[in-house]
Amino acid sequence: MIDHISVGVSDLARSTRFYEQALAPLGLARLIERPTTIGFGKAYPEFWINLRPGMARVPADTGSHLCFRAKSTAEVDGFHAAALQAGGVSDGPPGLRPHDRVRYYAAFVLDPDGNRIEAVTFPTE
Repeated sequence: MIDHISVGVSDLARSTRFYEQALAPLGLARLIERPTTIGFGKAYPEFWINLRPGMARVPADTGSHLCFRAKSTAEVDGFHAAALQAGGVSDGPPGLRPHDRVRYYAAFVLDPDGNRIEAVTFPTE
């Protein structure tokens, strides 16, 4: 349904370092680098960060976030730890979340600009 998604960032170098570290446990890497945008993915760029130099910090009450699929709870844990080490802020530690139909294990972080990023997996055990 969705081919790719992007978020704005105020400092491209800082955000590139953040996302390289945070996304590595999920198997995503920097694939394309242009003067004002960086594309991350596995086989092609599915996630982009775009430089917006005058961008204000994303307000916490926007309600928007993006979510990356993890293969395991260990990958979710790794994403959260790497994101915090890279300068992100926890917005929900790794753990099971209540859900109507499935077992949902996720972690949430805020990137350096306040974008809310999630990693999720659906454990069967």
